[in-house]
Amino acid sequence: MDRLVLDTNSLIQSLPTKSRYHDLWVSLFDGRNMFCVSNEILEEYEEILQRKINSGLASRVISAILSNEYTSLVTPYFHFKLIQADEDDNKFVDCAVCGNAKVIVTEDHHFNVLREISFPKVDICSLDEIMNYL
Repeated sequence: MDRLVLDTNSLIQSLPTKSRYHDLWVSLFDGRNMFCVSNEILEEYEEILQRKINSGLASRVISAILSNEYTSLVTPYFHFKLIQADEDDNKFVDCAVCGNAKVIVTEDHHFNVLREISFPKVDICSLDEIMNYL
């Protein structure tokens, strides 16, 4: 079982049952992977889901994540500030480091800077890459 952090767009793309990425969402609930989240990440998930879809779905997704036995709620006590281009993305990095996650699943090019940073080491992969791994 690997520990994963999903950025918000990756989460959204994995939710629909007809999405080619839906097995990623399923893997976070069936024990193949551990889902690492922080309160900051959950707040962003909820805000974006409410805005893009509706508040009912946002509430159900957050409830599912929080009640999932394979969710690890991480509380980052240190902020590494590794992403300068979009500092809001740092919440995912902090969660990954503090939660000892194997990888951040993202399509966001702002995370590419992490490939050049040796400490703390945070790996990233795209949705297609994680699906090949699953």
